[in-house]
Formats: sequence, C-alpha cells, structure tokens
Amino acid sequence: MDNNTKENILVTGGGGFLGYAIIKKLVKANKSVTSFSRNFYLKLKDLNVSEIKGDITDYTSIEKAMHNIDTVFHVAAKPGVWGSYSSYYKTNTLGTQNVISACIKNNVSKLIYTSSPSVIFNGKDMEGVNESTPYPLKFHSHYSKTKALAEQMVIKASSDILKTISLRPHLIWGPNDNHLIPRIIKRADRLIKIGKIGKQDKLVDTIYIDNAAQAHILASKKLDLNQALSGRTYFISQDKPVYMWEMINNILKAAKLKPVTKTIPYSAAWLAGTIIESIYKIFKIQKEPQITRFVAKELATAHWFDISAAKKDLEYTPEISTEQGLLILENWFKTKPY
Repeated sequence: MDNNTKENILVTGGGGFLGYAIIKKLVKANKSVTSFSRNFYLKLKDLNVSEIKGDITDYTSIEKAMHNIDTVFHVAAKPGVWGSYSSYYKTNTLGTQNVISACIKNNVSKLIYTSSPSVIFNGKDMEGVNESTPYPLKFHSHYSKTKALAEQMVIKASSDILKTISLRPHLIWGPNDNHLIPRIIKRADRLIKIGKIGKQDKLVDTIYIDNAAQAHILASKKLDLNQALSGRTYFISQDKPVYMWEMINNILKAAKLKPVTKTIPYSAAWLAGTIIESIYKIFKIQKEPQITRFVAKELATAHWFDISAAKKDLEYTPEISTEQGLLILENWFKTKPY
C-alpha cells in the first residue's frame, strides 16, 4: 500500500470484547475503521467508528461491507462450550469462509484472523509447545473443531493477493470481559463449595486484553513489511504461564470474592460433566451447564505455549504484565462490578 494512501480497515465482531479493544487502538492510531457486527453499539458510536449491522453467516452482507476495504481483522466467532455442532460450524467455519470469499472478491490485501490454541488441544498436558504441533485426531469441543477448520481455510487462502496471519490468543481477560471473567464470577459460589479440579494446579497461558489487541495490530504491520509471513500462525500470550487456580483466585480477589480452597478429583468432575451433559441433552436445555467434560479436562490440564515465533516475527512483547492487569481489573471492579 502507498504510504500516502489511508488504510481502510474492517473489524468483524467490532462490538465484542477483543474486537472493540482492537478498534480502540486503531482509532487512537488515526485509522479509518468500520465495525461489522450483529448489533449497533453506543461505545463504537462514541468513537465515531462507522458501523455496519450484519452477520458473517450472510455472505451478501459481509461482501457488501468489504467494498473499498484494505485490511480485515476477523474476530467474530461463536465462543463457549455448549451448543449444537451446526451452530458452531455455521458461524466459525462457514462464516470464516464467507469472510475469505468476500476478501478475495473485493481485492482485500490483508486478513488477520483470531484463532484459538484450543485448535490443537488433544486432551493432554500441553507444555511449551509451538506452532508445529499438529491438529488432534479427535477434537474435544465443537468450538475447537470449527475454529481449526476455519484456521486451515485462512492458511490455505494465503496468496500474493490476499496475505493472511492467524493468531492464537489463550484465555483473554481484563476489564469489560464478557466471557471468561463473567463465567468465573457467576460460578464463584459453586467453585468455592466444590473446589479445584485435580490434585495438581497446572500451568496455563493467559493474555491481557490490551496485549491481545496489540498483537493483532502488530501482525498487520509486519505483514506489510514482510509478505513471507503470510499464511503463518502464531501463539500469543503474557509470555509468563500462571497456575490455573491461582489465576482464578486472583480474579476472585480482584472482585472481592473468597478464594477456592477445596479440591476434588478430576475423575469426579469428569463424571459430573458426563451426567450433566446427558441431562441437558435429554431435556434440550439451551443454557450452558455448570460443568462439562471439556471444561473439566481443560481445568485439569496444563496448556502453555512457546511464543518465540511471535516475538521474533511480529516483535510482540506483552506491554501490560499480569500483575499490572490484575490491578487494573481490581480498580475496574470498584466502578463496575458484576
């Protein structure tokens, strides 16, 4: 792109936790930004961001939104661990295919895709693994499978015309989080009564929201400077694994809630997840169960990753430490508690 030409950027899921954080940084950098989301958001209006209401599962609407767009940050996805495979596939896989097709149709030059480390989760401890780790033979959630299929599409779409990078942020958290932290707060009483899952507290990676947003913007910048990065995938994190239950207790502490101190065996949690899942399926209960087999396995296994590639290729380093992030979170809880 000519240095004198202003870059036009589209962010899918711009009203969401990560999408909004990316947009805030882009606006601060004086970029021309458009948000594509299923709703309009006052917080985006306050930033004077252009908004297009639509759904990535509707090719016509996303294709139209990409007219005159240079770079796309594809963040929109169906998260969580409960729901039909078709609902995850429609949004995460077919939705991403629509985004890719619309990019190609409109000669978009860059696509930065938000993937997930869960795409390689094989149900076992993952300690210091890197991007060479293969996809598992068996996926443990609809989310991870459909995100893996989408990631493979993005990698395959890389070309001289459309340059792509996929990022794998793990457990994004911070003020205004609408996924991880609300789940912890909502289940706080039950967690305290039941206890930690597994005898050993395992190390996991997390990433503070501003660091996750910054990594996406770095990926876009570096892709301009080095097109050989196109088609690559990168883990991003705080670059400092933490113990899972210690981190959960730190979040509870920031919210002025009691810590989880008891412990239950993983086998008991897995059995409970199996029984509860069966009940939910039999009675067709739509809301997410308190515990599932996937959640039990995730809470009882280590998952932290080697981010050397992101540090080298993207020059990514977390600007806000976990300790700093927790202080910011604690202050935020004082003004807007859950």
